[in-house]
Formats: sequence, C-alpha cells, structure tokens
Amino acid sequence: MPKKVERKFAGAAAAARASRPPLARMLAIHNQLAAGRFPNCFKLARELEVATKTIHRDVEFMRDQLGLPLAYDRAAHGYFYTEPVTGFPAVQVSHGEIVALLIAQKAVEQYRGTAFEKPLQSAFSKLAAGLEGESGIALHELADAISFRPQGLAAAELDTFQILAEATLKHREVSFRYRSLGRSGDEVRRVQPYHLGCLANQWYLIGRDCDRKAVRTFALSRLQDVPSPGAAFSKPRDFSVTDMFSGSFSAFQSGKVERVVLRLDAFAARLALERKWHPSQELHATRDGGAELRLEVSVAPDLENWILSWGAHAEVLKPKGLREKIAASAKAMAKKYKG
Repeated sequence: MPKKVERKFAGAAAAARASRPPLARMLAIHNQLAAGRFPNCFKLARELEVATKTIHRDVEFMRDQLGLPLAYDRAAHGYFYTEPVTGFPAVQVSHGEIVALLIAQKAVEQYRGTAFEKPLQSAFSKLAAGLEGESGIALHELADAISFRPQGLAAAELDTFQILAEATLKHREVSFRYRSLGRSGDEVRRVQPYHLGCLANQWYLIGRDCDRKAVRTFALSRLQDVPSPGAAFSKPRDFSVTDMFSGSFSAFQSGKVERVVLRLDAFAARLALERKWHPSQELHATRDGGAELRLEVSVAPDLENWILSWGAHAEVLKPKGLREKIAASAKAMAKKYKG
C-alpha cells in the first residue's frame, strides 16, 4: 500500500478512536473488572488506543459519579471491584427524573412539523436510550398520562436559528431584513447579537442595532434573509438579559417601570391564585371575594393584551394612562359588535 494511502487510513483510524464514545470505553473497562483481570490505565490505554489520562478520567467517573466499587490493588498492579457488580449502570435515574425527562420530550412536541422537530427528537432519543430498563418505568405508559397542547407557536427556521446561534456564541455581526409590527415594509438591520431567548413560545434575538445604536429585540418569525456571520465585535461585559427584562411583562420593553393595579372579580381571583405571571406579582383578597393584583412592570403592548384577555373579569385601577388605553380598546371592540 502506498505510504500516502497508509497515512490517510491511519489518520482516519486515529480520528475514529478519538471520537469513540466514553460510555463504550467505560463498558470495556467494566467487562475487564468483572472478569477479574485487574486492568490498569497503561494496559487499558494501549488496548483502547487512547491516552492514559483519558482512562484515568473514565475510572474516576465510574467510581465517583456512577458509584461503582472501584479500588486499586498495588500487588496486582490493577483495578478491581471490592464487591460483586451485577451489571454496568448505563444510567441511574429516579422516578422523578424519568418523569422530568418525559416532560422535556413532550415539550419537544410543540415543534412538531417545524424544522426543529427532527434534531430535537434525535437528541431526546439519545438521552432516553436504555432508560426503561434502568428506571423500571415504561415510557409509553407515562406518555399516555402527560401531554402538551401548545398554541400560537412561531415557525422559526432551523437554518436561521443555527446561523444566529453561531453568531451569538462567536460574537459576529449579522444583517437581515426585518418587518416591525408598526411598519408595512421590510428594513435591513445590522445587529450585534447578544442573546437568543424564547418568550411565550416565540424566539427572539436580542442585540445592538448598529444603525440605531441601541439594544433591540427582534422576533425570529419576522426576520428574513440572514447571511453567514460577518465581522467580529466585543460584547459588553455588563450586558445582562435578566436585568434587561427585569421590568418587562414579556418581550416588550418601555424603559419605565410602573405600579399596575388590577381589580379582579371572584372568578378571575381564583384563577390568579393558581398562576404567577411576573416575579413582582402580589395578590390581595377583597371583601367581595375578588382580589387586587399588583405588578411592578413596564406598560407595553404585551401587558395590555394580557389585561384585555381577562375581559370583564378585570379592571385597571392604576396607572391612569393604562386604564384609558384599556377603556379605549374595550370601546372599539364593543363598537365592532353593535348592530
């Protein structure tokens, strides 16, 4: 075989060995331990064609994380099990953990029919592989007991998401066409992406708009023609998405936080007791069976739409400007239904 071809195959073999899954190595180590062969790091590294440091990390993980009774015998110059081990613990999970994993899988279903479905299902299948035997729980039985019924999901494209995720992680500028809710046409925006966040079932890109010289939020569903990441930039060290949205009700920002007070009737008060819409939420019962709901938030369209969703069950007491906006919207709605 020509030397050039030999080097090519040798390089491919080395790459395959380097990418060998850690679980496969640890299973091979377990088999030697179970057979009483007293393997050591040097011999295992030679047989599995990896570095001795890699084997040492595998052994530490098996002992400290998987709880296997591993010890080293100086006389035999190798590792051994200090007590019988019936099988290799691929994954040890509790009932609560398996239910949590199922909930995660059910959450994935909200992206059924979108570009996210295939990679998400593939990732979940890898996580769930072998769990039924270890947990003693049948996943298909739990699937009949838990479900998700999402509404109004945005159809974000996977290719666009991947480009933006790469740009966000590597601090690279992106340009795209964007249509704001208040405009009839598209605009070209050049943005330094800081963060990707999912708010109320919709993905948003948060970053510095280079032309407007301010941080803005962009809905991925209204974003088009995203090229590959461009020029590098330095992300501000003091940027915090938590601080940015601390006073927001959802994805909108107004910059000014106000005390919002709603009067809820008895029906709405019972529902309000079951949910927490914002960290600042306070609920105070009233004598008529209702309640006052108080929030420290910025007044923005998402808050207004949420208040309107309560219909006649809620009344804005404060601030005056918000009360007037909701009253005007209610009058406009009533007008549409007259006659």
